Amino acid sequence: MTLNCIIIDDEPLAADLLASYAKKTLFLNLIGVYNSAIEGIKAIRENRIDLIFLDVQMPELSGLEFAKILPKETKIIFTTAFSQYAVEGYKANALDYLLKPISYDDFLDASNRALDWFKSVRHSEDAANDRFIFVKSEYKLVKIMFDDILYIEGLKDYVKIYLTDNRKPIMSLMNMKKIEESLPKPEFMRIHRSYIVHMKKVDGIDRFRIVVGDSILPISDSYKAILQDYLDGHTL
Repeated sequence: MTLNCIIIDDEPLAADLLASYAKKTLFLNLIGVYNSAIEGIKAIRENRIDLIFLDVQMPELSGLEFAKILPKETKIIFTTAFSQYAVEGYKANALDYLLKPISYDDFLDASNRALDWFKSVRHSEDAANDRFIFVKSEYKLVKIMFDDILYIEGLKDYVKIYLTDNRKPIMSLMNMKKIEESLPKPEFMRIHRSYIVHMKKVDGIDRFRIVVGDSILPISDSYKAILQDYLDGHTL
């Protein structure tokens, strides 16, 4: 996979350094280098930009302000000399936050995390088109349609897949991370280290607990913000 990227930084030396890093990173295709967010807007309109290395403090339009108008499919790695912007950067849904001076090792680590994120999304999109998965259970492969899944429970080295029509849950030897990566998002959402829920099957939310049929599932603090964002987009 190749990611189209641009660099936006009002410091020419910093921008040139990041450009040199991008050019020697095989999976990055550098579309352009810009010294202001205003200049970067045109590039985004004319090209499919996957990733932006974006400075925070810039005249006219700051990186944090610019992040608010980006299309959802374009992701950000913030670059700045000021650590106090880290929290705001992550609130802007940045994939990473690099503090200047930036070494190539740090640049490459952040770029690899971005690549992993895009691969995961692509995998989820491919899986969503298929609308089913095969899992190993009781020495055979079992085909499970996404529409038949209520929720999934993690049990140490196993997952337990609960299905519609009160069918017997399917047990499979795998971890939660592996099956989570195979399910389309946000249709399937992690709400707890031990639970993934099919949001289309949710009957309600009671005191910030998920109700699915006769089951009431806990929501852990680490997943509340992601779930709340989803609910905000589906609440009248």
